[in-house]
Amino acid sequence: MENLFDAAESCLSACEIKEKLQLTQQTAQAWRDGLLSLESKSAPKLIDEPGYPEKPILVSAGDVPKRRLGSPEGLAALIHAVTHIEFNAINLAWDTVYRFRDLPQQFYSDWVQIAIEEAYHFQLLRQRLNELNSDYGDLPAHNGLWDMAKRTAFDPLVRMALVPRVLEARGLDVTPGIIERLRQAGDDRTIAVLEIILRDEMGHVTIGSHWFKYLCQQRKLDSEQLFRELINQYFTGRICGPFHYEARQRAGFSAAELSALEHLCHTR
Repeated sequence: MENLFDAAESCLSACEIKEKLQLTQQTAQAWRDGLLSLESKSAPKLIDEPGYPEKPILVSAGDVPKRRLGSPEGLAALIHAVTHIEFNAINLAWDTVYRFRDLPQQFYSDWVQIAIEEAYHFQLLRQRLNELNSDYGDLPAHNGLWDMAKRTAFDPLVRMALVPRVLEARGLDVTPGIIERLRQAGDDRTIAVLEIILRDEMGHVTIGSHWFKYLCQQRKLDSEQLFRELINQYFTGRICGPFHYEARQRAGFSAAELSALEHLCHTR
């Protein structure tokens, strides 16, 4: 029987968009059908770069086109940026499955489902770009999400703390405001896509919170104190508010963690 880790590596290394999406669907279905084991004789390799298409060209964050919603070009730039985040999120989900071994079966089921949902988001956003006479790859993009994947590759606890609960959770804060601005502009098509993504991202952050706390419990660590320490140690970017308290609490953040984020927002 093929194992899930080799299948995840194939998804991760696929460069062509169509192939990555097809492998994602096939691997998820095989996992659900019980056709993939959790037995592997090979240890995970450090992957410096996952499979990417030739475009978009990757640049530093400061060189990515500005995303102002007041024009069709600005809207396309915004959607392109989110599309790139979702493409990276497919890779990151498969890397999480591939890299971290000897965890409960539900951990892998959760992250396979996340990979499927990120692929769906990517397809929805790409379709919206096409409706705007644009496509994924037409604009440059940056690689910040994968940089964090490399920084957290050594420990699933650190990955759960910093990817779902810091990077992805930021979407819970900012997406409602973007949706409101699009509503004022009458862009119901983009709103519909972002509302699907916001709903699913709430689930992803909740999953990250669950497994972060589970791993802390397994190691007899204080999750609230450790969350603050890991941000200080591994997250080099700015912690930006305002925070959507209700959404973050529903996704597993404690009052103490939200207070710590507020403190970091004003001191870093």
